[in-house]
Amino acid sequence: MHALRLAATLCSALLAATAFAQDANTPQYPDYPSETPAEFHPVSDSFDFVERDVMIPMRDGVKLNTVILIPKGATHAGIVLTRTPYDARQLSHNNPSGHLQVSLQGYDNASDVIVEDGYIRVIQDIRGKYGSEGDYVMNRPVHGPLNPTPVDDATDTWDTIDWLVKNIPESNGKVATIGISYDGFEPLMSLINPHPALKASVPMNPMVDGWMGDDWFHNGAFRQQNLPYIYEQAASRDNSFKWWSNYHDDYDLYLHYGSAGAMGKAYGMEQIGFWNKLVAHPAYDDFWSRQAVDKLLADQPLKVPVMLVHSLWDQEDIYGAQAVYRAIKPKDKSGDMVKLVLGPWYHGQAIDEGSKIAAIQFGSDTAKYWREHVLRPFLAQYLQDGAPKADLAPVTAFQTGTNEWQRLPQWPLACESGCTAKSKPLYLQASNKLGFTAADKGYDEYVSDPAHPVPFRARPSQPVGYDNGLTWQEWLVDDQREASGRTDVITYVSDALTAPLKIAGVPQVHLDAATSGSDSDWVVKLIDVYPDQVAEQPEMGGYQLAVAMDIFRGRYREGLDKPKALTPNQPLAYSFDLPSANHVFLPGHRIMVQVQSSWFPLYDRNPQTFVPNIFFAQPGDYVKATQRVYHDSYISLPVVN
Repeated sequence: MHALRLAATLCSALLAATAFAQDANTPQYPDYPSETPAEFHPVSDSFDFVERDVMIPMRDGVKLNTVILIPKGATHAGIVLTRTPYDARQLSHNNPSGHLQVSLQGYDNASDVIVEDGYIRVIQDIRGKYGSEGDYVMNRPVHGPLNPTPVDDATDTWDTIDWLVKNIPESNGKVATIGISYDGFEPLMSLINPHPALKASVPMNPMVDGWMGDDWFHNGAFRQQNLPYIYEQAASRDNSFKWWSNYHDDYDLYLHYGSAGAMGKAYGMEQIGFWNKLVAHPAYDDFWSRQAVDKLLADQPLKVPVMLVHSLWDQEDIYGAQAVYRAIKPKDKSGDMVKLVLGPWYHGQAIDEGSKIAAIQFGSDTAKYWREHVLRPFLAQYLQDGAPKADLAPVTAFQTGTNEWQRLPQWPLACESGCTAKSKPLYLQASNKLGFTAADKGYDEYVSDPAHPVPFRARPSQPVGYDNGLTWQEWLVDDQREASGRTDVITYVSDALTAPLKIAGVPQVHLDAATSGSDSDWVVKLIDVYPDQVAEQPEMGGYQLAVAMDIFRGRYREGLDKPKALTPNQPLAYSFDLPSANHVFLPGHRIMVQVQSSWFPLYDRNPQTFVPNIFFAQPGDYVKATQRVYHDSYISLPVVN
């Protein structure tokens, strides 16, 4: 009897559930209806723009979510297109308002210029993210050995532009692509077999080569603090899975897990396709070189005017813009197709307030200057009917130290015609001195202990982020005194300068060093040391400002694609570039160079024992090593007369 009752009850419940599923829109309580309408239609008659949300079809049938914002009354207007993995809906309504410029304010790319000059603003979710259909692949490679499908970001951009110019009657059929970081990678993709309606491209701080010096590695050292980005960006379409931590200090978090591979496993990241690819390719093999955007563009004809925007203190993508400039500038036979901008900014600060980074002040809003006097006439020339040619120099560069904008004929010859840039060796000398004369053959040494790696900034180490009071964007200008006081960091200092020393280009490291281990990292920093007292800004007294610094993983000394164990205790030559600088060391300042073997937790620890793949290094592989730096080491400075 009980069994029959139970069966009857289950049957009734099943019938009820089926009925509900068949008519889900029927009010559950018709006498007490929901206050939410089945479909709501916003009223926007008072807005100064018209919004059209469309799903634009790609050549393979996948549709991409696209937000089109048209100023009311617009006719014959140019189109400014950004393709993004960061939610087009959010970016276009970051600060909801009936005024377009206010609605775009906060995260949009140069919305002041775009709105004030009457352009049609288009923001699109890339394939596989947020409102768009399709599969997401991190920085999807172009069709070829790494991408067997017929579609990529270049074809998606072509198809999008083709739809826009055919379906927006308010436009004049002229399009520019613009974006920062990943959004800056997309304008570069638009240059590959570009659509005829693409008239200009503005890649800002673009992701270009993830191994050489952008987001994932620097010269082979893994940027493990980007683990949360990979986790959130690739685990779901809408970034709904959030990184978590049981630690206030990222230094403790990453040290707890040991290797980056072990940490990825603890977070379940083996479920993420990009993570598995990254772990499988720790060296600069075909996986990286075939998708390096500078190499791809070097093989393309130059058909579209480009303005590459580089930040001198870009804490995320300090490599990409200048790599592309080197690749495509030789194709610019007219001298007017490729423009380069060097600003005194952190990553993306060109669209933010630009008068300072933390304590480092520039005397004016440099970002606004660029938007008003460089970006605005550039876009106008190519997007506005009948606009005059922009009066822009081939290179617009901000010189730090003197805090002056420069109009330059080329880069890295960062001076007006008639002066020359030449390499000048700055030697590491005995007694921790630094000078322009060759030193003795001695050496200095320190012990590098993976159990106590050198922090990349003062602890507690903050996570990567721009919200909630985080200062990630400032770390490249942090005062380096924290490191110079450690016994596992060698510091060399020059005498106070009696005349200005100008550098404009790429400082090159030539390190002669030995390790007692069989692998090693080498971090080299070029630093401007302020006078002990600075009257006009007392907090800058003795400040150690990093002008250029980077890391090199020793196993790649003989080839970036050929990891090889180091011979213990044998002096070996290491050569690598630091990021570009356009800086003046002023009289009364001193020049400093720091050398160390860890930069944690920004970069994963080198175990200092050669293992096939550092992602999978075991606890016993991490050993102390005695590091020797020989006095014939030097940095080639690109000195300008």
